[in-house]
Amino acid sequence: MWSVGCIFAEMCVRKPLFPGDSEIDEIFKIFRTLGTPTEDVWPGVTSYRDFKSSFPKWQRNYDQALCDNLNKASLELLDMTLIYNPARRISAKQACNHPYFEGFLA
Repeated sequence: MWSVGCIFAEMCVRKPLFPGDSEIDEIFKIFRTLGTPTEDVWPGVTSYRDFKSSFPKWQRNYDQALCDNLNKASLELLDMTLIYNPARRISAKQACNHPYFEGFLA
């Protein structure tokens, strides 16, 4: 669902959501936008082999919308797809039942 969220945002703004020049650049762009993940938001993240305690500690800026041209339901759905912790991220089934799709599905 993370990829779905990225594609959804890219379709709305017509440019990459996290346009990195390298893997670490892309990760840092994600962290700058969504905040650096912590154990509070993603239990176990600090034990992943590629997670470095030396990563900069960015905080999410909720005043800065991911996509300026989305309505409230669209932004809510996008936010739910871009949750770090996969166990808390919206599922495909839940996404299909999200208010964003009211009127789209038969």
